[in-house]
Amino acid sequence: MDFTNILGFAAAFLTTLAFLPQVIHVRRSQSTKDISLPMLITFIAGISLWLIYGLRVNAAPIIIANAITLVLNLAILRFKLKHG
Repeated sequence: MDFTNILGFAAAFLTTLAFLPQVIHVRRSQSTKDISLPMLITFIAGISLWLIYGLRVNAAPIIIANAITLVLNLAILRFKLKHG
């Protein structure tokens, strides 16, 4: 693995990991009142586009990071829609 891929995977790991505490907090508190629904939907759309881009250019760090981040943010969206 070359340095560019190592750099990409490191960035992917850190940016994806950043959402884990939010998902845990939302799940424990059952509260999403401080999360903006328009921001969340816009962010999910952006993540989805990054995932499609990563698939088109076959960039594993982009694919993996955005797939995981998409799942985490869809979980937050689910809580937002369920618990408001």
